[in-house]
Amino acid sequence: MSNISSKDNQSLQLVDSDLFRNVISHFTSGVSIITVRESEIDYGITASAVSSVSLEPPMLLVCANKNTGTCHAISKAGSFTVNILAENQGELAMQFARSNTEKFKGVDMSYGKLGNPVLNNTLAQIECRVVEEVTGGTHSVFLAEVQKAQALVGNPLVYFKGEFGLFKKA
Repeated sequence: MSNISSKDNQSLQLVDSDLFRNVISHFTSGVSIITVRESEIDYGITASAVSSVSLEPPMLLVCANKNTGTCHAISKAGSFTVNILAENQGELAMQFARSNTEKFKGVDMSYGKLGNPVLNNTLAQIECRVVEEVTGGTHSVFLAEVQKAQALVGNPLVYFKGEFGLFKKA
């Protein structure tokens, strides 16, 4: 419970969205492609808003813009796959970041345990079943239990200040 009354809450100012975008761009994140199959159609988007939630049970969350077909497909299908990208997969990230394109064209893929596209040769794949969907501003937040996971050896593609980059060990 918050100690802030609704009257106090109304007087609080949110930061400007441009300032927030600049500040949050300083947070380095991994890059993934979220995929789902719904009504015999494959959907996918590039996403950096992915996070582990719990080990018991194994859960994660992903955020997707409510205006995307992928977001609506996840809501209907109730499942998705997180494909974590390797350091050499920047072009693949861009392919799935663009709207209204043939995102899966030329992509080596298969269908996983839950029937969703799994992008082969990515650093890791995590197949998830949605247990809760929450709205946060312009996005849906999907809380999901991990049904299957696998990882290869390699380094991740990272996202920092609006650009893809490589992870360097200290």
